[in-house]
Amino acid sequence: MNKSLFALVLTLGLGSLASVHAATPAPAINDAQIAHIAYTAGAIDVTAAKQALSKSHNKAVLEFAKEMARDHAAVNDQALALAKKLGVTPADNATSQSLAKGAAAEQTKLAALSGAAYDKAYADNEVAFHKAVLAALDGTLIPATQNAELKSLLETGSKLFHEHQMHAEHLAASLK
Repeated sequence: MNKSLFALVLTLGLGSLASVHAATPAPAINDAQIAHIAYTAGAIDVTAAKQALSKSHNKAVLEFAKEMARDHAAVNDQALALAKKLGVTPADNATSQSLAKGAAAEQTKLAALSGAAYDKAYADNEVAFHKAVLAALDGTLIPATQNAELKSLLETGSKLFHEHQMHAEHLAASLK
C-alpha cells in the first residue's frame, strides 16, 4: 500500500509554510496532515483496484481497476517526490487512520463476494469512495492547504478524481 506518499508530501509542504506564516493562526489541519490524508486515499484505491484485478472477470471492471491503480499510484508517486523535495516527514493522523480502517473493513466485505455481486459492490464502493474523497478535497483539504505546490497537486488530483467518479458512476450503472 502506498499510503504514506501523499501524506508525506502534504506534511512537508505544511512544515515549509509554517515558518513563513508564523504570525498567522495555525489552521485546523496542517499541510503534513493533509498530505497524509490524500496519500492514504490514493493508496486505499490502489489496494481496492488490485483486489478487483484479482477477483473480477468482467472486462469493464478490469479496465476501470487498471485505470484506478495506474492513476492513483502516479499521483502518490508525485506526492512522495514533492515531500522529498520539501524535506517533509509524513504525519499520520486520526483522519488517515480512520480512512485506512474503513477501507480495510470494506476490503474484507468485498473479499467475501464473487462474480457479478462483487463487480457491482466494487463499482458502487468506487462511486461512494470518490464522492467522499472529492468532498474532503474540495471542501476542506484544498482550501486549508498552505503550500502552493501541494495545493496544485491536490487540485490536479481533484480533477482526476472527478473523472474517476464519473467513470465509476457509468460502470456502476452498467452492472446489474
